[in-house]
Amino acid sequence: MYRVFEALDELVAIVEEARGVPMTAGCVVPRGDVLELLDDVRDSIPGELDDAQDVLDHRDKLVGDARATADKTVTSANQEAQDTVENARDSADRILSDAKAQADRMVAEAKAHAEQLVDDATDTAERTVEDGNREYEAVTTRARTESDRMIESGQAAYDRSVAEGTAEQARLVAQTEVVQAAHAESARVIDEAHAESDRMRSECDVYVDTKLAEFEEFLTGTIRSVGRGRQQLRTGSGVPDYGSDPSDDFRRSRRS
Repeated sequence: MYRVFEALDELVAIVEEARGVPMTAGCVVPRGDVLELLDDVRDSIPGELDDAQDVLDHRDKLVGDARATADKTVTSANQEAQDTVENARDSADRILSDAKAQADRMVAEAKAHAEQLVDDATDTAERTVEDGNREYEAVTTRARTESDRMIESGQAAYDRSVAEGTAEQARLVAQTEVVQAAHAESARVIDEAHAESDRMRSECDVYVDTKLAEFEEFLTGTIRSVGRGRQQLRTGSGVPDYGSDPSDDFRRSRRS
């Protein structure tokens, strides 16, 4: 194929360099040289075409082999995927069956254990009730005896308590004045705390309002500076002059 292009380039060069025929678009070319180059082209084309056909045949073979390999790979992958799905389904069914059997076994064991616990609890409760009844009778008897004794002691203690209560009442009356004074002092402290809280809240509100006013002034100055800069850019008066930086004023106001 290289010789074909080379011969064609030589033919083009001969035609471009040929002497023109006056008053026409034709030219005079050396017949022998042109025929020799055309013979070279004619002799080279069949071999080059055979080579090109061989390349095309080889390409078709490669494409066919690749397509067959791809089909085989896809078929194998589909079969493997199907086998995997079936194996997974079988494994899942087996696991589910084992889990169900284990759950049934655990439920049966739990039910048997619960029944045993109920029986044990019933026996224990019956024994406890019997023991409680016996203990109740004994305790009741002792309590009745102790009650009689305590009534007598209580009457005596009551008399003493009345006497002591009378004395304590007199003492508490004396302490009432101290308690009232303490309540008055606590009320005064609470009122002062409320007043201080109101004062601090008022000062905080004033401080916040002042800072917001300063921030509003800063934003207003910034907007004016931006407006001046845009106006200068529209009028083409050069680099915008924003004047003093509002952020400097805002920082100075915050420091103050």
